[in-house]
Amino acid sequence: MRTVMGAIPREIKDGFRYDEIPWKRFPHFYGPGEEIPVLLATLASEDAEAASRALLQLWEDLHHKGGTIAVSALAVPFLLRIAATRPRGLRAETLRLVAEIGRCQHLGDGTREGLLQVAEDPLEMEGITNCPSDWTIQAAREAITSDLQLLFPFLADTDPDVRSATAFVLATAISDIPRVSSVLHDRLAVENDPVVQVSLVLAVAQLAREHQDVQARVWARDLWSDPSRSPEVRIGAGLAWLCLVDTPVPDELRALLTDLSTDQRSDLLQRVPWLPPVDSSSGLRRCINYMLMPNTL
Repeated sequence: MRTVMGAIPREIKDGFRYDEIPWKRFPHFYGPGEEIPVLLATLASEDAEAASRALLQLWEDLHHKGGTIAVSALAVPFLLRIAATRPRGLRAETLRLVAEIGRCQHLGDGTREGLLQVAEDPLEMEGITNCPSDWTIQAAREAITSDLQLLFPFLADTDPDVRSATAFVLATAISDIPRVSSVLHDRLAVENDPVVQVSLVLAVAQLAREHQDVQARVWARDLWSDPSRSPEVRIGAGLAWLCLVDTPVPDELRALLTDLSTDQRSDLLQRVPWLPPVDSSSGLRRCINYMLMPNTL
């Protein structure tokens, strides 16, 4: 899949030339891969109802039960271009699908080791294609990284769900990391939506965790320990810091994360894209529980 993806010229992707992609070589979870371009074309159409149905089906076909499959990576460049050029009502959900294709299965994993994990276990195999799942994830991430110029403008979108979904996608980049991280930091400096703020913090931390940026640990600790910061930023930074270090939880951070006011923000922060895969209704609560009391796993 990585070889196939690398051989697709940009003009084919930009022109939505689906017929030049070898879809039939790669089945999805429920059928042959050549069904996917039909759904992509419908998603890109002006028929809002049909587009919504197509997106739901793409989620089912390409990301069944939190897993990914080879043909999903082929869809990534087109999903990004649909998000950029077509009616924007489904933009956030489309971007979230892209991000989920580009990271390992996270259902129920809100641990310090798992929440920001991107790569899949090299021994994990796709049940249908019998290929390593991480190959597909790598191919999807390479496609995302090659299209960063499409993603950066979404950080200024008027819809906060699009901005948070964009951070979720950018966190899967595999190169040009200083630039991506800088863009995320710049957006955080002017962002006023709490869900997007937390998403930006987690995106920066995810990149730092994978690419071993030790300075991010200091940055995250400064954020969660600063009482002048918003509660949401402090909560997000607390989770981020716990994922970046393996030291015991400081009493100050434990008090912050177990405070009643933090729990009262659970419903609001459920919109942070990292949290629904952990728990469909209370991702923040589960993350805090797992991170503070790992023996409950």
